[in-house]
Amino acid sequence: MKEKTIYYCTECGNETGKWFGQCPACGQWNTLTEAPSASQTKSKAGAVKAGAAALRNRPHRITELDTQTEIRFSTGMGELDRVLGGGAVIGSLVLVGGAPGIGKSTLLLQICGNLRDQTVLYVTGEESARQLKMRAQRLGVEQEELYVLAETNLDHVLENIEELKPDVVIIDSIQTMFNGDLTSGPGSVSQVKDCTMALMQSAKTQGFTCFVVGHVNKEGAIAGPKVLEHMVDCVLYFEGDHAMSYRILRAAKNRFGSTNEIGVFEMDDTGLTEVPNPSEMLLSGRPKNCPGTCVTCVMEGSRPILAEVQALIASSGFNGARRNANGFDYNRAMLLLAVLDKRGGLNLAGCDAYINVIGGLELDEPAADLATVLAIASSAKNRVIGPDTAAIGEVGLTGEIRSVSAMNQRLTEVARLGFAKCVIPARIKGEIKAPAGLELIAVKNVREAMDAVL
Repeated sequence: MKEKTIYYCTECGNETGKWFGQCPACGQWNTLTEAPSASQTKSKAGAVKAGAAALRNRPHRITELDTQTEIRFSTGMGELDRVLGGGAVIGSLVLVGGAPGIGKSTLLLQICGNLRDQTVLYVTGEESARQLKMRAQRLGVEQEELYVLAETNLDHVLENIEELKPDVVIIDSIQTMFNGDLTSGPGSVSQVKDCTMALMQSAKTQGFTCFVVGHVNKEGAIAGPKVLEHMVDCVLYFEGDHAMSYRILRAAKNRFGSTNEIGVFEMDDTGLTEVPNPSEMLLSGRPKNCPGTCVTCVMEGSRPILAEVQALIASSGFNGARRNANGFDYNRAMLLLAVLDKRGGLNLAGCDAYINVIGGLELDEPAADLATVLAIASSAKNRVIGPDTAAIGEVGLTGEIRSVSAMNQRLTEVARLGFAKCVIPARIKGEIKAPAGLELIAVKNVREAMDAVL
């Protein structure tokens, strides 16, 4: 009997019985990949074997469940614990994604060195056990209860997990794992989906915490299939430029905490080092007495972070002016340029405009609008904004400056780093408490803001 074929969408995980040029669910083009589905009926599939013990479970009343037992434990890295929501959860499956070479394996191997009182099984499918030992020596990882298994067969991995009964399991990476009962090759949609499901069921039934490494392809998706994000408990993305030493760990999904927190690390010869004060890092090397730069404060979860926004306005040598934004939403940047042209009295139609956020940070909240507008105006007028001046506020289409949330926290962070002045919306000046030594400049629109600092 001919095996039935199913096509998976690598963007949304939708399944169809035949191939389409465009996914009928998410509308993306050329994202459907072929995978055999006959393995779903095989009794020896890894997911079925791992979930056999789940059949013995019985439902319990929610009032009978014990909530006194601690279900979280610290990974030994404060920045990672912050992103996870206070620590790793026992029995959870965490997917760590990122581009190859960004530092995923380094981060997880350093975690192994911090978990002194727990048994850790590190399953490596990309390098040998001796190669992992050499990397551990370079990072200074010495853990007596750290076990290394160089294996890619899922059945063998699950057997070793059942025998060793570790507290933490690390799979590096999920693209190298394969189930022999499937006909597709390692890294395919069906293999990745089946292996992840088997590991998730094993983690839930045996009560260990599992970290799974997933590589990101050129489109930015984890191994192609987005179905992994729906299956796991937490999805962490490791971001950063290979040319820069700083890395940002961001939660895209977290069933046990907030998804707005970020962790900042610095990569050096001895591995990843935590950066407890990202604001100082992002402002280091800031130019003085130079037009086209302004500092703002954005909220990443519960943490206020100061970021430097730079702008360059130059006369265009072509018929059409060029526009570019790095670390700032392009459409938002075009909106602010139009507001300055219409409401601010600046003729920017024939000028090239470039906007950049220092440090690789992505500014996705309106609180950075005012600083961006002032940086653009500073470059266009070639006037310097004081190095001790910051700006916080949202800019509307009529040029008005609107208030943003958590203003007291933002101003406290601005004052802590030594800034003497801060431009804020006029409407909320009476509702906030100015920190000692910080002068608040209240403005109603972009013209008042430019007159106040330029």
